[in-house]
Amino acid sequence: MSTARLSLSRALRRDNLTMTAKLLVVVVLMGGFGYAMVPLYKSVCSALGINVLSLSELQNASESSPVKNTQVDTSRNVDIEFDANSRGPWEFHPAVRHLTVHPGQLTTVMYEFKNVQNRVMSAQAIPSYAPSQAQAHFTKLECFCFNEYTLQPGESKQWPVVFFVDPKLPKDVKTITLSYTFFEVAGKGDQKQAGAVVLAPKKL
Repeated sequence: MSTARLSLSRALRRDNLTMTAKLLVVVVLMGGFGYAMVPLYKSVCSALGINVLSLSELQNASESSPVKNTQVDTSRNVDIEFDANSRGPWEFHPAVRHLTVHPGQLTTVMYEFKNVQNRVMSAQAIPSYAPSQAQAHFTKLECFCFNEYTLQPGESKQWPVVFFVDPKLPKDVKTITLSYTFFEVAGKGDQKQAGAVVLAPKKL
């Protein structure tokens, strides 16, 4: 290879390296400028008193805000009475006897049961309502009456009732009494004959 060609090849190589270095510098500067744009933008908006949120920020703000239950009728109250008159060899009662709720309001009440006998027992509860037309408007999402339970001697349980009153409840119904009949299931555990706890509704 002649000296002239060798010199030309070296010159082209230097030019290519120089161009590559310049392009790398431009890329780095552009990346740094783009990164600096966010705090710079926020600083300018803060200095000028401008409060502009991006779409994602608006969505996050909306998701973090508490969602109001528009189905709750806050203009109306309904008194709920919880009745549990035990007539058997066990203890059974609600944690509270009375609550005032709004139609559509989700509410949880605990019931407490204790097997005070010295034998195993199996039992299940059946709900009843007063007045009777309230049943169609009393929705239970969770209730111990959905299942049968077996309790050991002396065992205690706490069971939730999660419910809401339908806003379509007739306006003249202002009090609902929730009662239970708690049956001991025959032929299970050590039980020979079925017994019952009759929970009569309170007089309104």
